[in-house]
Amino acid sequence: MDYDLIVIGAGPGGYPAAIRGAQLGLKTACIEKEKLGGVCLNWGCIPSK
Repeated sequence: MDYDLIVIGAGPGGYPAAIRGAQLGLKTACIEKEKLGGVCLNWGCIPSK
């Protein structure tokens, strides 16, 4: 498979980067071993509030 942009990690930086790449017309892949959003969204910063 060919991609213009591959983002490794779908945390608070990677997820928006992948979305922006797709919005700009790039064929984009986002690789994450766990849930999208990473540690901060799913287990760390945000759920504790």
